[in-house]
Amino acid sequence: MSQKKKRKIKHNIKLDIAFLIIIIACIGLIISGYQIFNWYQDNNKVNKQVQLLEDKAEVKEVSDTEKTELVNPVFSKKDPYWDYIKTKFIDVDLNDLRGINPDVVGWLQVYGTNINYPVVQTTNNSYYLTHQLDKKKNSAGWVFMDYRNHVEEFDKNTIIYAHGRVNNTMFGSLRKVITDSWYSNPKNYIVRMSTNYENTVWQVFSTYKIKTTSDYTDVMFNDDREYTDFLNMLKRRSVHNYNVDLTPSDKIITLSTCYDNKYKVVLHAKLIKREVIE
Repeated sequence: MSQKKKRKIKHNIKLDIAFLIIIIACIGLIISGYQIFNWYQDNNKVNKQVQLLEDKAEVKEVSDTEKTELVNPVFSKKDPYWDYIKTKFIDVDLNDLRGINPDVVGWLQVYGTNINYPVVQTTNNSYYLTHQLDKKKNSAGWVFMDYRNHVEEFDKNTIIYAHGRVNNTMFGSLRKVITDSWYSNPKNYIVRMSTNYENTVWQVFSTYKIKTTSDYTDVMFNDDREYTDFLNMLKRRSVHNYNVDLTPSDKIITLSTCYDNKYKVVLHAKLIKREVIE
């Protein structure tokens, strides 16, 4: 074969490779564009759901009454516990929301974040990863309680999940809780929740980022010792020291979301005040 013919073959091969690269790049751009389009579409759907909430629900702050119960008061009057129990409850009439979706079980607020949403619960932990509040398909999902938990009477560990959206919707702003700026404001260390059964205030005791694991999502414990070991594990993981004492009689709330494909962001808080709704 002549050198000229060899050069021509090599040239044609290079052209074919270049053409193939262009095709692959174009396919990648099309896929990326489609994903971005869907992402914006889902965001718009979430925004519409949030607007609907403004018409359907009123989040009111309410003061303590004679029915208010302080949960496991600490001995030392200098403990921050005594400052945080002064926090007002939130009270939300969930009936109109349950008209949209009977799976609504509560309303959740986290200080220093954008988290201010109704919470849903169904018979599994997968449905609300891909469905919004009104049960329509949406990759943004919604804020949901672990199917193993009981909203009528909080368990030892009540777990709430949501996607960590990059536009800070759902639990996207939960990643703030591992930052120094969020920690630097002690007023942020509060979680509030309203259900049809009680209004509650929770004091944060641990926040961290961790490789994806399920060991912080236990809800049943064989005895006080096992539960104490569990609580100590959660405290040790915290990126900040909240100086909160925990006992086996404490109940906690756990908020969990994705930080990225490998890591989770997690917040734990203990119940410090409750008021049963008649």
